[in-house]
Amino acid sequence: MNKVGGQVTVGSWRFRLCLVLLVALALILVGRLAMLQVLDVEQGQQFLQDQGDARTVRYAQIPAHRGAILDRNGQPLAVSTPVLTLSLNPQQFDISNLDALARLLEISPKELRQRFQQYQDRQFMYVKKQVTPEFAAPVLASGMSGITAQRDYKRFYPAADLTAQLIGLTGDSDTGLSGLELAFDEVLSGTPGRKKYIKDRSGKAVRDIGIESTASDGHDVRLSIDLRLQYVQYRALQSVVAKSNAQAASAITIDSHTGEVLAVSNYPSFNPNDRSTFSANAARNRVFVDQYEPGSTLKALTAVAALETGRYTADTVFDTSPGWMVVQGKTFKDPVNYGELSLAGVLAKSSQIGTTKMALDIGRDSLLPVLQRFGVGQPLGTGFPGETSGMLPQQSRWSDIEQATLAFGYGVTVSPAQLASFYGAIANYGRLQPLTLLANAAENLPPAQPVTTPAIAAELRSMLGSVTAKGGTGLLANVPGFSVAGKTGTVHKTGASGYDRTRYIAWFAGMAPAENPRFVTVVMVNEPKGESVGGGAIAAPVFADMTAAMLRILGESPTQQSSVIQLAVAKSDQSEEATDG
Repeated sequence: MNKVGGQVTVGSWRFRLCLVLLVALALILVGRLAMLQVLDVEQGQQFLQDQGDARTVRYAQIPAHRGAILDRNGQPLAVSTPVLTLSLNPQQFDISNLDALARLLEISPKELRQRFQQYQDRQFMYVKKQVTPEFAAPVLASGMSGITAQRDYKRFYPAADLTAQLIGLTGDSDTGLSGLELAFDEVLSGTPGRKKYIKDRSGKAVRDIGIESTASDGHDVRLSIDLRLQYVQYRALQSVVAKSNAQAASAITIDSHTGEVLAVSNYPSFNPNDRSTFSANAARNRVFVDQYEPGSTLKALTAVAALETGRYTADTVFDTSPGWMVVQGKTFKDPVNYGELSLAGVLAKSSQIGTTKMALDIGRDSLLPVLQRFGVGQPLGTGFPGETSGMLPQQSRWSDIEQATLAFGYGVTVSPAQLASFYGAIANYGRLQPLTLLANAAENLPPAQPVTTPAIAAELRSMLGSVTAKGGTGLLANVPGFSVAGKTGTVHKTGASGYDRTRYIAWFAGMAPAENPRFVTVVMVNEPKGESVGGGAIAAPVFADMTAAMLRILGESPTQQSSVIQLAVAKSDQSEEATDG
């Protein structure tokens, strides 16, 4: 309709209406865009941002560096090294490259193909965990689509099998699984960080947005262990197992004044850097977690109980004739008829008859409190995972046989570490110092507890010195230039029908220098084979080898002129010790 005589035509009206509608649509569009991109309303700015982030933004963990485990001199025993973990997205990977990838990864093409088929409907699969950057470089440079690498850390143990059972292992997530890695996991483990990044359609990171939280590295742990002494111990155990065809051997050395564990070894062992050599049996730290009957090594505590009664001294005489005695129908025997022996002689010869007579005289009420004060049947509190408490029978009525066998170390169990602690108290003037695996931790430990008088401890050390003198069962424990005190032990192992007369545990627990003893070492050889299986013949020489090397390393000066030990005399004396304990 046109304007005729002042009237508005239809064409003009339609034009204006279209113009208004177009303006309104533009305003609606602008408003909608403002609502979506500027205003924070339902399905508005934040909604779109979240939807976009869900498709492109990812979060990655920033691994924290695990603290190192060091020996007392700062030598590394466990460290974390940077590695890469390779993965791929099966949805983006070209299956024709599988064989080439297998060659780069040094794995079987068949194995990789089977794994790929299991994950082909997913978007992620591991291809190789914790490899060195040098190993990963050719894979990442190959240009194969869908392959990514994540930064990680791998635990490495420089001392390998020397400290394997003590240090323990970590898992794939770099958390402690066993040993001191588990015991100190909270200290060693750091706190991982987190970062935000944008990924492309292929899943690759194209841009870092920022770090939400930084990683906090773990703390180092410095042990009381001296790696030099650890090496000496381990090699000595390796040698005795080979020579005696024994099942296993263990040893521990402590500083009796501070309670610090200076070395603790087990053989056989395994290489923690090669998990293919892992054996649950070899990985067990028998020094702390296993318990055994201590045999005649416990006679030292029986002697303490006798001395504390005030009725005995080192010179008190026992008539052991005729070399055997019957207690409630059971016969106890010495290898030979020793006749009259002083209390010191009973320890030196490890006389069962003398010990039995002493035990029956002093009674359970005198012996049990001494064993309890020294810590028999109680945990050491070192914090080592799985640490045993051992076993001390608690019963209201005791037969004469039970009193006698307890006095020479049967019917009671201890760990090698516990036995070292007992002898540490004797060396430390009658004060029991709690053991620790941490360097310079003595000031943070509970104070040493008196378990007997300094005078009795000194008298007992003198008597234990006679064990390693001519005629004693521990003659082969002597160290040229130093005086040694200690006690042998030989224990029958239990079998299906009681004690097995063909299987033994050989012990030696000793201290040096005897005049002012500080270093206590316990050696245990499990099931030695051959003609000589006693503690004096098997364990005592190992103690001598270890102690001689350790005293040199620790800078101890000789306390006496070296003397030549007559091997023939020593061997004849050791034959008497075959039934010791």
